[in-house]
Amino acid sequence: MNIALIGATGYVGSALLAEAASRGHDVKAIVSRPANVPERPGVHAVRVDVHDRDTLAAQLAGLDAVVSAFSGHAQQDVQGYYVRGIEAIIAATRAARVPRLLVVGGAGSLEVAPGVQLVDTPAFPVQWKATAEGAREALRLLRAEEALDWTMLSPAAHLEPGSRTGVFRLGSDQLLTDASGNSHISLEDYAVAMIDELEQPAHSRRRFSVAY
Repeated sequence: MNIALIGATGYVGSALLAEAASRGHDVKAIVSRPANVPERPGVHAVRVDVHDRDTLAAQLAGLDAVVSAFSGHAQQDVQGYYVRGIEAIIAATRAARVPRLLVVGGAGSLEVAPGVQLVDTPAFPVQWKATAEGAREALRLLRAEEALDWTMLSPAAHLEPGSRTGVFRLGSDQLLTDASGNSHISLEDYAVAMIDELEQPAHSRRRFSVAY
């Protein structure tokens, strides 16, 4: 497939880039610093500010799908920057008439009890709260979107570098935990789940989750 990967050099984006490229997809890596994109067959880096909707839409035109790993982690106004970015990505994808938009979500908006989301629990780390709330707002925006065929994938509570096993569980809006109560997934297996969804859509216009 011919896809765009927004944020291809980020924490999650790097894993998605490696997985997509290893499966032979042609990837347009949309980043702020093209020099940081590793050289791989089928990967082409393009410098675009995602907040520039017209330029972004022009770069997305004609592609089969957009995968967004956009993150506002490094910005001062994390939540505002993140939400404005997602708004621009949604608008540009719609304007470019790209058939599908896949978005990296957060674990914070997953339920740990009926009506209780992880981000709203006392134990949720303060330093990640703004980003988690931004990701929750991105999900709200997607759910209100009437035109796009979108999908969001939320990871387990702990998303860290590890092994690519290809063995994991998929869920919906609830936080997945193992028998010991732990919620984790490797970056590599998160990427497998996302690119699986790219290749074989099973969660059209909804969010799903992944964990061991």
